[in-house]
Parts: sequence; structure tokens; C-alpha cells
Amino acid sequence: MIKKLIALGLFSISMASFAQKISISPSVGYAWRLAKTSPDLSRDQKEYLKGLKSGVNFDVALRYEVKTGLLIGFKYSNYSASTSGRFSVADNMGNLVSANLTTKDNINFYGPELTLTNDAHETRHKFFMSAALGAMTYTSKTENIKGKGTAFGAELDFAYQYQISKNILIGPKLGLSGGTLSKFSYNGQTVELGDDQKESLTRLSLSAAATFRF
Repeated sequence: MIKKLIALGLFSISMASFAQKISISPSVGYAWRLAKTSPDLSRDQKEYLKGLKSGVNFDVALRYEVKTGLLIGFKYSNYSASTSGRFSVADNMGNLVSANLTTKDNINFYGPELTLTNDAHETRHKFFMSAALGAMTYTSKTENIKGKGTAFGAELDFAYQYQISKNILIGPKLGLSGGTLSKFSYNGQTVELGDDQKESLTRLSLSAAATFRF
């Protein structure tokens, strides 16, 4: 009986120690897609697509402290943007066709993450550098037409956070996300994109971030 109690006590201590090494870091802010708009587009087309070049950026990372200053975890991020207006294109006969449209874009990222910090130093001013590799998905919906694609993606974050208490930190974060689509599917059809048609998903983000340690 005593051995069981000792074993249970050691297990409880171990689980408590494990929990104290876990943290969750959400952030929300704004992001800008860095891909250039094709110069072949008309002024109205460029103006319409301008609304998709910037939007809301959200991400969250669940981390485990392997040792002081080194964490591993899993990251999810989302970029969303929308635009509405009159969009004009020329049909096969050369006639100009226009309509009022609404387009909504979403870029999602999922992948493992490695984080380095200055936790080894006794200071409330904390710096974080994180790198993640994984899958990046892109969906674009215009009215009842939905397109989607998947690419290999990478994300890099640099953050400063002030430790306001033992378990809570807050501060700004600068992020860079990258990925390129070579295939795009819509209405059940998959299209191979040429070198001059590939969709760049690269974006720069600036967010307010927090870290909660347990």
C-alpha cells in the first residue's frame, strides 16, 4: 500500500512538472500579401484584387519546454480577406462582361514549430524566435464558385513580450509566411499552374501576442 502511495505521489509530481512546461500563445493582427499584381490587369481588376492583398491574421501555438530557452510545439495560423465590387473581363468574342462580385480568401497553415527564447536570463523582457514547417491551404470563393489548393509552407516569427506575471506575457510579434501554389482546383477540376501563373501565398504580419504558461 505504501509503495502504491509513493508511486502515485511521484506520478502526480511528474504530471505537475510536465504541465508547468506547457504554454499556449495566441496572436491576432493584420497581414499584407507580398505577391505583385499582374501588370496585364485593368485598373478596375487591380482595384478589385487590392482588397485581397491585406486582411486579418490569427495564429495560435501550443508549446512544450524541452529545456530552458528551447520549446517544441504545433502551430496553426489563418489569414482572411474579402473584397466586393464590379469586376469586368473580356469574353471569347472580345465583348466586355461585368458584374458585381464578392470574393473571400482564406490561407491556413498547420505544422510543427521550434521556438528559441531568452528565458535563461533573469529579465521580464522576453524575446522569441519561432520557425514552423507544414501544410498551407488556400481557398478562394467568388459567389458560388470555390477554388482551393495546397502547398508546402513555412512560417517565421519574431516577438518581444513583457512578463507581466509569472505565467502571462504580452507584446508585439512580426511574422513572415511563405508558400507557392502550383495546382488549383475548382468545380471538381484541377489546373496545373505555369511558372508565370503560380500563386504566391507569402505574407507579412504584425500582431499583438500573448503567452499563457501553465
